[in-house]
Amino acid sequence: MTHLQTGLSPETIEKARLELNENPDILHQDIQQVRDMIITRPDIGFLRTDDAFILRFLRARKFHQTDAFRLLAQYFQYRQLNLDMFKNFKADDPGIKRALIDGFPGVLEKRDHYGRKILLLFAANWDQSRNSFTDILRAILLSLEVLIEDQELQINGFILIIDWSNFSFKQASKLTPSILKLAIEGLQDSFPARFGGVHFVNQPWYIHALYTLIKPFLKDKTRKRQEEKQVFTAEMYLDYWTSLSLSIFILKFIVTKMDLRKAPKSDLGSI
Repeated sequence: MTHLQTGLSPETIEKARLELNENPDILHQDIQQVRDMIITRPDIGFLRTDDAFILRFLRARKFHQTDAFRLLAQYFQYRQLNLDMFKNFKADDPGIKRALIDGFPGVLEKRDHYGRKILLLFAANWDQSRNSFTDILRAILLSLEVLIEDQELQINGFILIIDWSNFSFKQASKLTPSILKLAIEGLQDSFPARFGGVHFVNQPWYIHALYTLIKPFLKDKTRKRQEEKQVFTAEMYLDYWTSLSLSIFILKFIVTKMDLRKAPKSDLGSI
C-alpha cells in the first residue's frame, strides 16, 4: 500500500484491485503516464496535476490511462467553456446557497451496502422563482467536489435517485435540451465520479418524453443503467429507505467546511 491509499480499508483496497485494476506497485507510474499526456493539450489550462488529483480520474476510468487523461482534459475544458458557472464557485455564493438550502442535492447520511453515497433529488422542490437550473447544477457539482475528496467514494461511487412526484408540466417546460445537455456534459463526461445507477421514481409521461430527447447524449453504459432501474417503484423506494433507516441532511453543512480548510494551490473556481 502506498501513501496515496492511506485511510482505505483493506476491503476497499482489494475492491479497487479487482474492479478498477488499481495496482499499488505501479500507482505512481500510472499517474505519471497521465501527467505526461498534458503536453498534448496546450489549449487547456490544467490547474491541478498533483498525484492525488490525477488518481481520482484513473479510478473513474478503471486505470485506462488514455481514458483517464481524456476525462481530466474534459474536466478543465468544461470549466473553461462555462466560465460563468464557476465564478464564486463556493457554498456562500447566493445561487448555490439557495439551491443547497432547498435540498439540491439531498445526501443520505449512510451509504448503501456497496459503500456508495446516495444523492436524492425531489424534482418538485424546484422553485423556479428562487433557483435557476444552472444554480442547481452548480450546487450538485460543488457537492460532488467535496464528496469526491473521500477516497472510499472514488472507488465505491454514487447512486443518483430523482423523485418526480408532483413535478408539473410547467416545471418540466424549463428543462430544455440545451440545459439538459449542459448537465450531462458536466456530470457524465467531465467529472471523475463513478455513478453506479440513476433511478427515476414516479416519473410522469412528459419526463419519459424528455428522456427520449436526451438519450443521444447519454453513453451506452449510462443509458443501460438508467433503463434497468425503471422497475424501481415507489413502494421499493420507500421500503429501501425504511429498512436502512437513512436520514437526509443538507449538504450545505459539509460544503461550508470547505472555507475552513487550507486553500488549495490552484483556485478551480476561477480559470
